Amino acid sequence: MYRSFCTAVTCMDGRIQLPGIRYLQQHFGVEYVDTITEAGPINILANQTEPKLVQSILNRINTSVNVHNSHGLGIFGHHDCAGNPVPRDEQIKQIKTTIHFLKQHYPDLPLIGLWIDEHWKVNPVETEDYA
Repeated sequence: MYRSFCTAVTCMDGRIQLPGIRYLQQHFGVEYVDTITEAGPINILANQTEPKLVQSILNRINTSVNVHNSHGLGIFGHHDCAGNPVPRDEQIKQIKTTIHFLKQHYPDLPLIGLWIDEHWKVNPVETEDYA
């Protein structure tokens, strides 16, 4: 039986949308994925140099969690990101930092970090902060 929703904080890049959504549906056992998109959201949340954007993302996560009763949160980085054009290893660090930051706001919500590679394959990011 499907639980209703989970949440994705993901890049606006259309190439990663369907692989990411399908992965989260299976991982969290949900039918719907609320998608929160920005250009390079892991950079925004990890480095927090744009407080208004950080707050905007948190407000949208709050809506998903509080109104749609989201059952989990996925954080995405990906190959060939125009909004965050840094190497894979740097994006992996940003994903881990983002998970740590979001865990402070959502301590009871399961979080998963994901890297989507050049073949559009979804790869979980190892982190000790998984719920």
